Amino acid sequence: MKKEFGRKPLDYYLGLRYPVTLVPEKEGGYTALISDLPGCVSVGETAEEALDMIEEARQLWLEVAYEHGDEIPLPSTERSYGGKVLVRMPPSLHRRLAEEAEAEGVSLNQHIVGLLSEASALRVVQNELRGLRECVLTLQQRMDDWDAYRFEHRSQQSGFFAGYPRVEVNGYAIQG
Repeated sequence: MKKEFGRKPLDYYLGLRYPVTLVPEKEGGYTALISDLPGCVSVGETAEEALDMIEEARQLWLEVAYEHGDEIPLPSTERSYGGKVLVRMPPSLHRRLAEEAEAEGVSLNQHIVGLLSEASALRVVQNELRGLRECVLTLQQRMDDWDAYRFEHRSQQSGFFAGYPRVEVNGYAIQG
């Protein structure tokens, strides 16, 4: 998106502090990325090297975007949220929400905020349940494997989970 009108000087953008995510890699080394600047990623053998490299990548990203007249996003840490949102909706939905708000004895705004809060909380719970479902499926598979192993070897091992290592799935410890 080309946008020149009212643009600040390049030094302004270079002076902004963008949050950096540093990820240790299994095979060694580190990956550093700035999620506010799409594609701004760097790697290094050490955390310090990755952070040095991401600083250089950030500067180059900003310089190229500035030269091309692309929009440069502000760091997510500097964005402010005033609590106001303009929402366009079909008239039928507007009518239904207004009728529901009136029936509950609250303003349309209060009603919509309540519905959005409920939907947001529901999404958090659904994500947690998805993680728990994965744990249950893993445990179920391990139990099936154990039953097959026991049947095949007619094992006399003591304890139901004897012989199975402890594993972690989504932060939950599973034995056997």
